Amino acid sequence: MNGSNKDFLLSLYEMPQTVFSTRGIGMIMDETRDGVIAKKLNYYVREGKLLNPRRGFYGKKGYNPEELACMICIPSYLSLEYVLQRAGVVFQYDNSLTAVSYLSRTIQVDGHDISYRRIKGEILADMRGIERRGNINIASPERALLDVMYLNSEYYFDNLNPIDYKRLSVLLPIYGNKSMERRVKQLFDK
Repeated sequence: MNGSNKDFLLSLYEMPQTVFSTRGIGMIMDETRDGVIAKKLNYYVREGKLLNPRRGFYGKKGYNPEELACMICIPSYLSLEYVLQRAGVVFQYDNSLTAVSYLSRTIQVDGHDISYRRIKGEILADMRGIERRGNINIASPERALLDVMYLNSEYYFDNLNPIDYKRLSVLLPIYGNKSMERRVKQLFDK
């Protein structure tokens, strides 16, 4: 392996991201020829220096599956049951990563189930209530609750104590849905 290969691999490992797309790696390498990029990446995978959890995506050992989920479908953000379960709003355990995106699809990648639910483009594009952590976009519990209510009007929530009603009220207009506004009010009036 020549010096530039070592520099490339070192620069990847120095980055905070744990998952990279082929296109992103091409930009890091300052290389536009797909064949050159693929040859180099396949070499690193064979040598065990990079992982290839899904076609077009490469990761460091111990990569973050949340990061991969947000990179596979762009735009998307982690939300729904995944966020609500971690916030203590729903109690039923499920190890799936759930996200909202421009399409509905469930995939399995490297032992992780990733479930995307389709939501309207204008809702998906509104970043209020979504935190960006490196390559990870994740909804606040309030945004995740509203996403669930928008997609499933009959959903049952185990514990609403972790939800800040004031934050929820600020986010509610994103959905532009009067019947959902009534359901939210009923849910919190109980």
